[in-house]
Amino acid sequence: MKPGIHPEYGVAQVHCACGNTFVTRSTKPMLRVDVCSNCHPFFTGEQRLVDTGGRVERFRRRQETAKR
Repeated sequence: MKPGIHPEYGVAQVHCACGNTFVTRSTKPMLRVDVCSNCHPFFTGEQRLVDTGGRVERFRRRQETAKR
């Protein structure tokens, strides 16, 4: 690897929308995420939809119009 061209890789604090915080490593010192392993449906076993920006609702509306 060439010296001096790679970003600094250090400790980063991660903040989730559910309130969970943890420490990892990244090129950025702080990360904000919408879903983490504490609140993601795959890891919690809950059956819920993670809707980002109304995509699920738009998908359901398209499905309804396609059925007609």
